[in-house]
Amino acid sequence: MSSTPLPAAEAPGQLRRRIGVPDAVMIGLGSMIGAGIFASLAPAASVAGSGLLLGLALAAVVAYCNATSSARLAALYPASGGTYVYARERLSAFWGYLAGWAFVVGKTASCAAMALTVGSYVWPGQAHAVAVAAVVALTAVNYAGIQKSVLLTRIATLGEEVRDPARTIPRAIPIALGITLVVYALVSVSVLLVLGPGGLASAGAPLTEAARAAGADWLAPVVRVGAAVAALGSLLALILGVSRTTLAMARDHHLPHALAAVHPRFKVPHRAELLVGAVVAVVAATTDVRGTIGFSSFGVLAYYAIANASAWTLTSAEGRPARIIPVAGLVGCLVLAFALPLPSVLTGAAVLLIGAAAYGICRVGTRH
Repeated sequence: MSSTPLPAAEAPGQLRRRIGVPDAVMIGLGSMIGAGIFASLAPAASVAGSGLLLGLALAAVVAYCNATSSARLAALYPASGGTYVYARERLSAFWGYLAGWAFVVGKTASCAAMALTVGSYVWPGQAHAVAVAAVVALTAVNYAGIQKSVLLTRIATLGEEVRDPARTIPRAIPIALGITLVVYALVSVSVLLVLGPGGLASAGAPLTEAARAAGADWLAPVVRVGAAVAALGSLLALILGVSRTTLAMARDHHLPHALAAVHPRFKVPHRAELLVGAVVAVVAATTDVRGTIGFSSFGVLAYYAIANASAWTLTSAEGRPARIIPVAGLVGCLVLAFALPLPSVLTGAAVLLIGAAAYGICRVGTRH
């Protein structure tokens, strides 16, 4: 019997490295396009009105900064957890924890929004029931192993499962982002031309309503199917990303350590995935799309603000981007976060404060 140790990625309790550049690009597209096109256009139009395209341009700049900062950090720290890991290593344990907390709660809301988007396109009258069914089904797929998933998540949070992360992640994120921005722009312009800012703001299923308004009723069912499939891919991706950050936080005892378990056969964080799936199902059954998107946006922007602050500390030898990139990303994230509707800002800020308070209480308890 050989005594040769297993490679680090195959050791017990570790995740497998099986994702290459093409897979990583598809992972990013699955999350970015699904979330933006099918769930966010109507809420964004209700806030920005005719300034939607200007808002999209600003968001594109901030997204580029976020992607660049995240890619440089992910190449340096290829472990599950994304900015939770980066901020812990570059800033402090507290900022790492706060980034992880913001990601988990923000993306849990995103999961619910995506599930409700599936319901809105598949069966508008039973959107909540369809949403819960979608969450249960995709949680089961995730549990069986990442290799059975066609679309996965934001790429940086799966760093521990990426082959040659120093090469793969910096290449995949900009490619996925560039394709996503082109799709966003084309679809936004088309829908605005057909529905107008007011019609888009009040639309429940914007792309379907745009097809009907353009006199292409035959296209509506195709759009509904395409929207549902894309939203399902995004939901699958989001659940995976949240579960990986939950895994990383549990490893450091910032969440119950039992959630750090990795399935011996499937090599996935099965307990974290089951918990995330259960929470998302409850949220999807009890909330609406617009409320979850606003809350999610605040949490995710806080997460990326911390990512940019972390990237600012990199040295040139560590692959530091131009200083303007993390600075612009940090400022842009804060501006966008506090430009959200007031209920989203207040709720998001309150949840972050609760997370910070919990961290402080746990620290005091550990010392005693």
